[in-house]
Amino acid sequence: MDAPPPATHLPSAGPGKVIGAMLVDLLLAAAVMIAMSLVAGTIWGAWRGLQVGMELAGQGKAIEAADVMKQIGRPGGVAMLWMSLVSTAPAALVPYWWRRRATPVEKRRSKAAALRPSTWGWTLATAAFVFLASSTITALGKHFGIAPEPTNQAPIIEAMTSAPLFAILFVLLLAPAYEELLFRRVLFGRLWAAGWPWLGMVLSGIAFALLHEVPGLSANPLPATLMLWLVYAVMGMAFAWVYRRTETLWAAFVAHMLNNAVALAVLQLSGHGM
Repeated sequence: MDAPPPATHLPSAGPGKVIGAMLVDLLLAAAVMIAMSLVAGTIWGAWRGLQVGMELAGQGKAIEAADVMKQIGRPGGVAMLWMSLVSTAPAALVPYWWRRRATPVEKRRSKAAALRPSTWGWTLATAAFVFLASSTITALGKHFGIAPEPTNQAPIIEAMTSAPLFAILFVLLLAPAYEELLFRRVLFGRLWAAGWPWLGMVLSGIAFALLHEVPGLSANPLPATLMLWLVYAVMGMAFAWVYRRTETLWAAFVAHMLNNAVALAVLQLSGHGM
């Protein structure tokens, strides 16, 4: 994953123009994500419809479209993770390769930064901060009777039962890889390169939060959704900070991976999964 920070900082430009470019990146990613979601959903629906049709034929029943549609149901946890991967990974890769591709100089800088021991000290510190911040926000929410359930939690729990190795691979490696590429390298990196790193941390953190709990689609009530947005925004800003502090996206990726590992361990200890 060669996606290091900008090699040089350009003279500071007005925030309006840079934010506009960032919005183009975000809209491009959203368009790719929606298109690939439709493709993935269509493929799953066709495959599931074929399975149902074969089951009905094997039982000697007439194959009626209404019966097939009724029995198709919804995607299971493993299918949901695959669909997420098929839709979100291209949404990160297309803006990266088209608009924010790393240069050879940037790759060398990232490799040098990854070899510094201090890089991994900052990475561990960031992961610890994210855990403490998330735990504090969650504890405060419970104090006020707010107990949200992240939208991605149910598919992960279901996938941990039926395909634990794939679920672990997705949670610890695949999801952090494409999320760091999009939100830190592409979105935050654009404002960082233009001389607006703190604004980039805030805006990319907000985008990170909104993608995880999409407005209008989250099943959580408004207070719970707001709490999840706060958790994800703090998390996204922390990963952007360590990216800038260490000058390698590998630090943000590992911090993200460690955070997901802790979350997965908590799910296991609570009785979910394998």
